[in-house]
Amino acid sequence: MLFRIEFKGLCLFALKFTKDYETAKEIVQDAFISLWEKRDTIDLSKPVKSYLTTIINNKSLNYLRDNKKFDREILDFENINSTANHQTSDKLVASEIEQQIKTAIDELPEKCREVFLLSRYENLKYQEIANQLNISIKTVETQMSKALQHMRVRLAEYLPAIIIYLFLNNKIF
Repeated sequence: MLFRIEFKGLCLFALKFTKDYETAKEIVQDAFISLWEKRDTIDLSKPVKSYLTTIINNKSLNYLRDNKKFDREILDFENINSTANHQTSDKLVASEIEQQIKTAIDELPEKCREVFLLSRYENLKYQEIANQLNISIKTVETQMSKALQHMRVRLAEYLPAIIIYLFLNNKIF
């Protein structure tokens, strides 16, 4: 059912890279095969469209690299490397990623969450966090370690999508 619903749209997404409908269809079919082969390790209760989009994006880029059917000037001319071609899927992926990050942060214990937010969103150094919260720097380090471990575990399945999103949008952690 997922294949029937998403196939055409995902083919159009792959077509933006390959410029060949048959190749795009093959890439999308391969993505569904990958999804099927990894079905035991994927949480299928969550939306899989971003997972498929990530696979298709990677397979399309690999296809371009391996077949060298492109020229840098043509890519720039056609804006393949720009985020304009990815706006729709980027918005969906970004929205899902942001929601998952927010949920993961909300799951942190209060002090751990406070330390994490001050570090990652306020860009404070550990010493500044310790001073502001009136705790030791060792406590800050411990809380950050716990927070980062939780985030790694909680967002593991989104890591490929996060990396691609950050790469395409020239953002750095």
